[in-house]
Amino acid sequence: MPSDHDSHAAATPAHNGSWQHLRVRRLLLPNKLRSPINPALLKHAEERATVRQNRVADAITTFAGSMLFVYIHILWFGCWIGFGVESYPFGLLTMVVSLEAIFLSTFVMISQNRADARRQVIADQQWVTVQDEDKQNTELLDLSGRSCH
Repeated sequence: MPSDHDSHAAATPAHNGSWQHLRVRRLLLPNKLRSPINPALLKHAEERATVRQNRVADAITTFAGSMLFVYIHILWFGCWIGFGVESYPFGLLTMVVSLEAIFLSTFVMISQNRADARRQVIADQQWVTVQDEDKQNTELLDLSGRSCH
């Protein structure tokens, strides 16, 4: 019969550096969102995933919204300035960053549109549920009114 200690040992990594690996991975990689459990959202996600440009936009917004993105930029700016790629006032760097900001703002809007679409799917499903409940309530009221007379 296994003890609590055995199950705990199986669930925890060995002390060979894997904890550090998990910490670094958690620090650098974007957080994974839980899969939706609402059937309407699952269907919506499946439909959205069938289009390649949606998958690309989702991957870019996931990466751009992560700390890894921030760390890469800190490293990039630090190297650009530290290694003297160009002299102050950094015209090329400013142009590159401005172009990046234009594209990132577009991806933010895409992400907002995606969130709005999910909210609309939920709202539509809730409206159908409310209509069904209203119909059932009306039928129950009709039945109870008939049985009282």
